[in-house]
Amino acid sequence: MAVAGLDQASKFWLLSAMLKLPAEDRAITVTNFFNIVLAMNRGVSFGLFNDGGARNGLVFSILAAAMISALIVWLYRCETKLLVAGVGFVIGGAIGNVLDRLRLGGVVDFLDFHAGTIHFWAFNLADSAITLGVGLMIVDSLLARLEASNKN
Repeated sequence: MAVAGLDQASKFWLLSAMLKLPAEDRAITVTNFFNIVLAMNRGVSFGLFNDGGARNGLVFSILAAAMISALIVWLYRCETKLLVAGVGFVIGGAIGNVLDRLRLGGVVDFLDFHAGTIHFWAFNLADSAITLGVGLMIVDSLLARLEASNKN
């Protein structure tokens, strides 16, 4: 729940600050490779299906809730601390993004990394937690395979 709380707090702060600015000033240059922007993703990962349809928020929230439920079941079956952490980060990130969809109809993204004029997809803390969680899950799986191969 800490991940979802931090994610929601960061988005609350961002929306409070950015919505006071004129639209043309809603991109703040932090470094030569990083900006803070205000973007609303009404689709899924990487902006897919970001057509702004009203049904997207509800449909994607229902799908995410089903995935969160499955992840919670998996969490209680985890045997290693690394896997618990990984699944926990994914759950927290997913909850953070679902809360956005239910409250706002889309996910608030604001971290914008770029190389020159090439911008990557904007993302948020929930997305970062999901990515970190999946990475931990992969490492846990690789360590389990390594341990199993060492036993043989």
